[in-house]
Amino acid sequence: MLPATFFLGRAILNLQGIFEMNIVFLDWLTMGLDISHTELATLGNFEVYLTTNSDQRYERIKDADIVITKKVILDQPLLEKCPKLRLICLANTGMNNIDLQYTKERGISVINVADYCTEIVAQHTFAMLFWLLENLEYYNSYVKSGSYIQSPIHTHLDRTFWELSGKRWGVIGLGNIGKQVATIAKAFGCEVVYFSTSGLNNNVDYQKLSLSELLLTSDIISIHASLNEKTMNLLNYDRLKMMKSSAYLINVARGNIVNEAALVKALNENRLAGAGLDVLSVEPLKSDNPLLAINNKEKLLITPHIAWASIEARNRLVKRVAQNIRNFLKDD
Repeated sequence: MLPATFFLGRAILNLQGIFEMNIVFLDWLTMGLDISHTELATLGNFEVYLTTNSDQRYERIKDADIVITKKVILDQPLLEKCPKLRLICLANTGMNNIDLQYTKERGISVINVADYCTEIVAQHTFAMLFWLLENLEYYNSYVKSGSYIQSPIHTHLDRTFWELSGKRWGVIGLGNIGKQVATIAKAFGCEVVYFSTSGLNNNVDYQKLSLSELLLTSDIISIHASLNEKTMNLLNYDRLKMMKSSAYLINVARGNIVNEAALVKALNENRLAGAGLDVLSVEPLKSDNPLLAINNKEKLLITPHIAWASIEARNRLVKRVAQNIRNFLKDD
């Protein structure tokens, strides 16, 4: 059941007449049905769709002045047929679903939203680590199965885990999220080091290492980098097997930074202790993904690209998309 604040089709919130701008949101389901798009609907003649497949795109945006999307692909063949289009607003940081070369040539403005989910992505990074590190699924199942009732002692010590304090945390990509993770890791008593995927980051607060040294010496490695030609398959099998056998890997950045088949091979060979992934090479997960072939499923935690998606972050995202539209209309 949709919430009272949600509607499909054309909004009827203009109490003073017809708005000039036709605004279309193509994939609201990616934002969640537990938040409201009322603020967006006040900005023009607003239409919203839960999802939009490739065959539906043209009919839905052909008369639009402004298109909002998170993941729908807007390529040149489609955009060429939409002469009214003036602005594409991304409910996202990444812009790889937009033909940026063509929009630049056509004079179509493209605006994304950055730094709206730093806190929750950092939080999710630690949530994934603790689930893996402290064997929480195993211990929870041990208690709920009734085994703890039969225990001759007050505790159960079958799965070893260790403290963060005094361990080395390696950050791959020390941008806003990476720095937030570094701050929290330091508060837990970790020594934080980092690898700059661009080579341009020279943060004086933490030691900068080569990728090889970071992989060889870190107890925890978390990835917070962009996907580009330098980071595609950055962690292949040869690099993964450099990690400590007791180390954990967390990827909350982009799926293709870690080679998934290589990760499964490394985990199956016990070359690292465990991995947490919130992002995959293809989303949603496909049935033939090699990650499903892991031998010990407790060594791998996968969440469905939710690290960004706290209720606060999603509401913040809507507000910033709305502000981007206001700024565009004001400056136009």
